[in-house]
Parts: sequence; structure tokens; C-alpha cells
Amino acid sequence: MGLTTHVLDTCHGRPAAGLRVTLWRQNDADGWQALRTVVLNADGRNPDGPLLSTRELTPGRYRLEFEVATYFRAQGLALPDPPFLDRVTIDFGVADADAHYHVPLLVSPWSYATYRGS
Repeated sequence: MGLTTHVLDTCHGRPAAGLRVTLWRQNDADGWQALRTVVLNADGRNPDGPLLSTRELTPGRYRLEFEVATYFRAQGLALPDPPFLDRVTIDFGVADADAHYHVPLLVSPWSYATYRGS
């Protein structure tokens, strides 16, 4: 199944529809390479399915960057400048490229939680 994510807006109690997410992969020579940027659908997921399919996923270090301040401002929340959370960045490793890696995010303007899901 590859790599997936799902974002829930815990401030409003709903999926984070419209939140922008960028997936990065660390390269040995020149730092981080952006692989793709997506905007989450009404269910808080990538509308095109996995961020990376099983055949695209390789062992290595990855990063998901969630643009949470932009999302919460679009929801009508007045955030301070600068916001407490602007972007939430999750760095994680993939050791077994044949396994499913699911990286969910539970987020509000003031806190977040993640884990390796199933």
C-alpha cells in the first residue's frame, strides 16, 4: 500500500479538508528533495490515494510538512503573528519498503500528535 497520511482537525472535530502537505525524501548528497505536494480532500486524505505506492517507496528518511497555520486561518481562526504552529514537520524512517507506512496527524492551532498507524 505504500505511504499514506490522514489529518484530523481536533479544534473543529473534523477532517482537515484543504490542508496542504508536502512529502520530502532525504538525499545523501544534497539534503531534502520535495517529491510531491497535495491538498487534502474532504476526508483529510490525499485525493489520489497513497502519497507513494509500494513500488515508489524505498528505504530511507522521509519528511511530511503540514501547513497548519494557513489551513486554520482559512477556517476563519484568528491566529497570532507569528502563529504558535506554522508548519508541522514529521521526520520518519522507512526500513521495510514492502510494509504500509501510515502517518496520521491530529492537529489544532496549539498542539499536535502523530503515530505510525495501520
